[in-house]
Amino acid sequence: MEIGLLLLRLTAGLTLAAHGAQKLFGWFGGPGLEATGQLFETIGFLPGRRQALMAGLAETGGGFLLALGLFTPIGAAIICSVMLVALTVHIKQGFFAQNGGYEYALVLGVAALSFAFTGPGSLSLDALFGNHFSGTFWGIAALLIGIFGGVFSLSHRHTTPGQQTTSAHTV
Repeated sequence: MEIGLLLLRLTAGLTLAAHGAQKLFGWFGGPGLEATGQLFETIGFLPGRRQALMAGLAETGGGFLLALGLFTPIGAAIICSVMLVALTVHIKQGFFAQNGGYEYALVLGVAALSFAFTGPGSLSLDALFGNHFSGTFWGIAALLIGIFGGVFSLSHRHTTPGQQTTSAHTV
């Protein structure tokens, strides 16, 4: 079981961190901060560069916390928040990522949140440092904080009828 938790944590966490690095630095074929900021402005997140910076930092930081199993509920809440925003941006395109849908955001958000409920496992920095952040309380706390963060971000989105939608791999 511990190896399974480690594999899932590393896969989800490092995938999220890499996705954030695409936004921030243009690594791994990503657009970088300026282009991501321009995209964010087209979908109503103003100012785009600052919103892209916040999303990139959340994905990178939350992804690394999750991968390391360090302060796991905090990483889960951060990822839950940013993936909730991404889900709402992609929802009009349906479920599947190949059509620009929310599949990617949903799977990574729920995977991250699951660790707040189950804990990161014994092969984690939380276990090494004696942090016992798992169970119903921590899971619900991460979920509520993630929802609050996502709703807060979405409350600052400026939308107009007929506004441009995004492709599957940009937000």
